[in-house]
Amino acid sequence: MEEKKRQKAHFYYLLLAGTFIALLVACNLIFQKFISWNPLGLYNFEFSVGIIPYPLTFLVTDLISEIYGKKKANQVVVVGLVTTLVVMGVVFIGDIANATEWSPVSDVEYSKVFGLTGVAVAASMLAYLLAQFIDIRVYHFWKKLTQGKHLWLRNNCSTIFSQFIDTATVLLLLCFFGAIDWGMFGLLLLNGFLFKVIVALFDTPLLYLTTYLFRKKFDLKENEELTF
Repeated sequence: MEEKKRQKAHFYYLLLAGTFIALLVACNLIFQKFISWNPLGLYNFEFSVGIIPYPLTFLVTDLISEIYGKKKANQVVVVGLVTTLVVMGVVFIGDIANATEWSPVSDVEYSKVFGLTGVAVAASMLAYLLAQFIDIRVYHFWKKLTQGKHLWLRNNCSTIFSQFIDTATVLLLLCFFGAIDWGMFGLLLLNGFLFKVIVALFDTPLLYLTTYLFRKKFDLKENEELTF
């Protein structure tokens, strides 16, 4: 690959990695707010707003897997974990620092919004690692099995399966340690998983489009990956 294309490939990889990290950090900052959503009056979803951006992280890792390969996708997952832990550390320091009398945000308000329990963070990170690594492995399993064909199959099979693992794992841990009542487990599992499946199905055309644009820009053949 010529140097100019190599630099562009590296830039787009960093852009995708940055997008992934931004989405991941946002999930962990806003997850304590729960909402109700009833699309077209068909079904009433009740879930954390942290779930809204989270499925998009799987779209990004699927795109990185498709264009840059398994190794680069795994690297982004590890960097995402480290970045999230750093952000949570900064949030924790802000939480234990005392607010001034004239501070627009009081200690109580800050803790209510950003105060993350150790159990919640640990459950979220464990589920994140498990789900993302499973997603990447299943994605490349189907990619190898189909010899790079049927992009929709590996995209949805890997994402839907890993999303179920993620949702079930985090809820089991939260319920086990008492952060969420066991009576809410079934409802939150169903609502969270169904929402993630819907997003996964709708993001498939976007994956096709971005994959097409990448392959056209870098003159990649089917199943060919960028290296730099």
